[in-house]
Amino acid sequence: MLLATTKVADVDRFIRIFSTKGADKRRLHGSNGATVFRDPSEADRVWAIFDWDAEGWKNFVSDPEVPAILQEAGHVGKPQAALLLGHYEA
Repeated sequence: MLLATTKVADVDRFIRIFSTKGADKRRLHGSNGATVFRDPSEADRVWAIFDWDAEGWKNFVSDPEVPAILQEAGHVGKPQAALLLGHYEA
């Protein structure tokens, strides 16, 4: 699992591209899906939990075709993965 965040110009536009072109490209790099949340404090920030390993994420963000997809989706800056601190029971 991987948690990432980004700011977007328009959430509807982001979802439209994230769920189509973005999904196709992520799938090519081993992603098995994502759950997306809108930040309750920042209307232009989204969070995604990916069923994806770190190597697949690394390959995705270094893919030369990805910047154009991010631009089309309206990203403001680059997506950033959160740093995992640990996993705890209950």
